[in-house]
Amino acid sequence: MAGLSLRKVAAALDTGAASLYVYVANLDELHALVLDRVLGEVVTPPQQDGDWRSRLKAALRSYSEALYARPGLAQVALSTIPSGPNMVELTECLLDLLQQGGMELDRAAWAVDLLLLHTSAFAAERDNRRGDDKVALRRAQEALGSVSPEKHPHIHALGAELFSGEQSRYDWALDVLINGVLNTPRP
Repeated sequence: MAGLSLRKVAAALDTGAASLYVYVANLDELHALVLDRVLGEVVTPPQQDGDWRSRLKAALRSYSEALYARPGLAQVALSTIPSGPNMVELTECLLDLLQQGGMELDRAAWAVDLLLLHTSAFAAERDNRRGDDKVALRRAQEALGSVSPEKHPHIHALGAELFSGEQSRYDWALDVLINGVLNTPRP
């Protein structure tokens, strides 16, 4: 996704960039279409596959994996507002699951936004860690691992824990967010 441009798409289709403007207004719209196409792969668990909370978390995990499977797409998800049919289906599913959990629809609307934003950010962070950014991660680990126990006792005590448990951390964060939106009324 990093080098995607209308010119490159046009060249791959053996046409001119101007021809694409019949179908898409700009690169942002193309990004939204690509993202929506991938959202068609998100698995939303059927009713018999557990309670509403476990199905909500499974749907969000599937969304995260769909983004992560395509390098750069999670970053696109953070800067694009998809509005295609697959986003509509995913949004309806998430709203329904939150309503099954007892949440009013107006609060669920904001909760869906928060849950998708967090999940997109998690996928983007994972995506960044898969490539050259492992050097940046190692640098951060070394910097925090070498702090003075007197000056930074908390960081020193935690050590590697600051960077551990990626999937467990994501699952915990989902629980925190779900519990929070269930117990926090909209203003």
